Amino acid sequence: MTKSAPFPQHFLWGGALAANQAEGAYQLDGKGLSPVDILPDGKHGRKEALAAPLKALDRTYDYYPSHESIDFYHHFKEDIALMAEMGFKTFRFSICWARIFPQGDETEPNEAGLRFYDQVIDECLNQQIEPLVTINHFDTPIALMTTYGGWKNRQLIDFYLNYCQVLFKRYNGKVKYWLTFNEINMILHIPLFGGALDISEEAHPEQVLYQSAHHQLVASALATKLAHEHNPQAQVGCMLAGATYYPYSCDPADIWSAIEANRNNYFFIDVQSKGHYPKFAERFFAEHQIQLAMEPEDLDILAANTVDFISFSYYSSRLTSHDLSDKESTEGNVFASLKNPYLKRTEWGWQIDPLGLRITMNDLYDRYEKPLFIVENGLGAKDVLNADGTVDDPYRIDYTRNHLMAVSEAIADGVECLGYTSWGCIDLVSASTGQMSKRYGFVYVDRDDSGQGSLKRYKKKSFEWYKQVIASNGENLAD
Repeated sequence: MTKSAPFPQHFLWGGALAANQAEGAYQLDGKGLSPVDILPDGKHGRKEALAAPLKALDRTYDYYPSHESIDFYHHFKEDIALMAEMGFKTFRFSICWARIFPQGDETEPNEAGLRFYDQVIDECLNQQIEPLVTINHFDTPIALMTTYGGWKNRQLIDFYLNYCQVLFKRYNGKVKYWLTFNEINMILHIPLFGGALDISEEAHPEQVLYQSAHHQLVASALATKLAHEHNPQAQVGCMLAGATYYPYSCDPADIWSAIEANRNNYFFIDVQSKGHYPKFAERFFAEHQIQLAMEPEDLDILAANTVDFISFSYYSSRLTSHDLSDKESTEGNVFASLKNPYLKRTEWGWQIDPLGLRITMNDLYDRYEKPLFIVENGLGAKDVLNADGTVDDPYRIDYTRNHLMAVSEAIADGVECLGYTSWGCIDLVSASTGQMSKRYGFVYVDRDDSGQGSLKRYKKKSFEWYKQVIASNGENLAD
């Protein structure tokens, strides 16, 4: 293996968790319901509940994985200490909106919820770990869906900004890096998570989705403005469910299909990064009978308040064709893809493509010319806890090493990259499947798919490996 190119001196190494997949304590200290709180596990109707959440609200399921999850709410000091032991420079986590404003539309925040995040942030700072905070990670309060219809209602912009105002004021001088919305393009693919939406009975679902996304884009721009007013040194990023689409063949029709797929994927961060809708949007909206309702000032707001950096998740590349009828597909991060014969796949069918990360980074940097931040990347796999409390996960080490080598090559290509946070650095509940057995972490959590287990934490073999990578600033990747 060739020696990796050097990482920047102040590269932000770390890991990432999300409130809805890790915290638990779903009704403690005044918290309201979040979208994930109404979802059962994957074996008992999770997909159906995601598709029709209002019906799910009227049902009672046997097991809700998020209600306790890995109980980060009560284990955060232990977990952050483990991160510090690995040498983390940053920890990406999200604040649960429903923990701060249980119904979403209150004028005054829930002080008990804020005190929890006071402790999390202070613990990070005490350990010399830079907080990287996602403001809304699939966590719009359920009450805003049942009362207002979710993000299709423009009133949510004001509710969101009230929430942001509280966070920016409370954590001014403590949090420098903010992400406005997690994987903003996911609103098209998982409307409940992305926009607190139930489109199961909408006559024109695309109209609802893009109108809701427009409201989020305006909210994101105004939040960026607000963050900079509170702290001119604040860095605000957008967040994309990333990965480049490849054409299935050199057939020009396949190449055009890949171009269209990439355009559609970058659609929203085009707006957040460039300050305007892309030109191809005009034709797309016309052909799909989408008419966005805008206020006169909306376009000026978008133009004046672009993000400071581009963050994204990357798990696998994607493959597409103009004709999908006779081709085999496989799973991915919500996005299905055609099978790429040149790539291996995980146990869940996700294609493993480290070079695709380098390609995606170059593609994003060429398109936006803004710093990048890889805030999710990792391997979901079934781990075995040995009798002596060890976990041997060389497959995770190989996956992470190869992807970090790709990052180093992209940096050598000239891409400016702020940092890398491995997804699920401590095992958590899978958002898509509700499973614990789909493990990403460097730390094993004793909890199974039915909610049984002690919640005790165990260091995996990859824990020490990642610790050494960080200590060497990536110089030992080829060892």
